[in-house]
Amino acid sequence: MNKQNSTILKLAETALLAALCYVSFTFLQIKIPVPGGDATSLHIGNAFCVLGALLLGGWYGGLAGSIGMTIADIMDPVYITGAPKTFVLKLCIGLITGLVAHRIAKINESTDKAYVLKWSVISSIAGLAFNVVADPIVGYFYKRYVLGQPQELADALAKMSAVATFINAVVSVILVAFIYNALRPALIKMNILEIHTNKTVQAK
Repeated sequence: MNKQNSTILKLAETALLAALCYVSFTFLQIKIPVPGGDATSLHIGNAFCVLGALLLGGWYGGLAGSIGMTIADIMDPVYITGAPKTFVLKLCIGLITGLVAHRIAKINESTDKAYVLKWSVISSIAGLAFNVVADPIVGYFYKRYVLGQPQELADALAKMSAVATFINAVVSVILVAFIYNALRPALIKMNILEIHTNKTVQAK
């Protein structure tokens, strides 16, 4: 596959994953209302951001999460004010996951299933652990100083967001580990995912 075709394929896959982020957040979430008309939620949207980073690399996965989840925020009156925060945080999830998976572990250079499983889980944890810490902290300062919410309300939302984000992260890590390692052999056989070893490019 030449470079131009590879880029077009990655963009198409990024669009697909962005759509999955949007659909999973918009239609599969469990919204938890908080005082002041705001809300947090349980959802699996981040799982597809992480999956994109494992399959396509950090930038493409991060963009899939950023675009899909930001559009979902914009389309929901409850979340629309948080769209800029969402764009930045989801991009960071993808970049961190991609950094660990492809720059540190180099999972696309290995045919060892146990190695790939281990590092896909570690990479997912790294990206989502960042979100567990950053989402409530960034959310607090964003709502307190950008949106001008009262401190008590910003505190309450940050605490609820921390719990929901942690639950989302645990579920997403399990889901991504299963989906990625189930899809990977099929994608390699179809030459959609290339495995570059030191000797040659393998497709098996």
